[in-house]
Amino acid sequence: MAMLMVGMCLGAHAVQPVDFKALHRRMLDEIADTVQRTQAYTGRQRFSPRVLEAMARVPRHEFVPVELRGLAYENRPLPIGHGQTISQPYIVALMTELADLQPDDVVLEIGTGSGYQAAVLATLVKRVYSIEIIPELGRRAETDLHRLGYANVQVRIGDGYHGWPEFAPFDAILVTAAPEKIPPPLLEQLRPGGRLVVPVGPARDAQSLQLLRKNAAGELDVEDVLPVGFVPLTREQ
Repeated sequence: MAMLMVGMCLGAHAVQPVDFKALHRRMLDEIADTVQRTQAYTGRQRFSPRVLEAMARVPRHEFVPVELRGLAYENRPLPIGHGQTISQPYIVALMTELADLQPDDVVLEIGTGSGYQAAVLATLVKRVYSIEIIPELGRRAETDLHRLGYANVQVRIGDGYHGWPEFAPFDAILVTAAPEKIPPPLLEQLRPGGRLVVPVGPARDAQSLQLLRKNAAGELDVEDVLPVGFVPLTREQ
């Protein structure tokens, strides 16, 4: 659970107290409000108590740059450097909800970024494997996750397009950057009965958050959930 901490307000000359606990509660209220406003798209009137509890437990301010901590609990993305962002809290909650996670699940995340989504996943499942292509972000996220006690997350620097076959198949795969088309290796590494949550599209104004379910025969059911705008999935040159 987030705690009351002291932060530096932007542009201020003196240190001013920031009530992260109160801001965190307000963020959860805003997520619930957004769920209601988007139910025509998602078909979901509420998120599960497990997902909301995970969102309440993970301190988002620990995963944003120090100078932006006063904004950490606003329901919007924030820059984390290298042209990347920490996702909007509602989107983190939605993707987690769509993944329908169980305590014994093993999950693959493509795009570690700040480590925030991985931390939310880690509170809900047995093991999280997360891949980040930008070394500086991956190393920082790994340090922060271990510092905060998320021992069931393993971070690797690399091209997430290829997944992590050594630990496949996965019960769920979440992709936090948008490919133009879904990478075939990720579909192959999803176990029968598994769920893949991924934003797909060529540009930020033409993306759809998709939920794919693989049945026992390996066939895929695809649900377009919500129009979204993610950073593009970066590939190794």
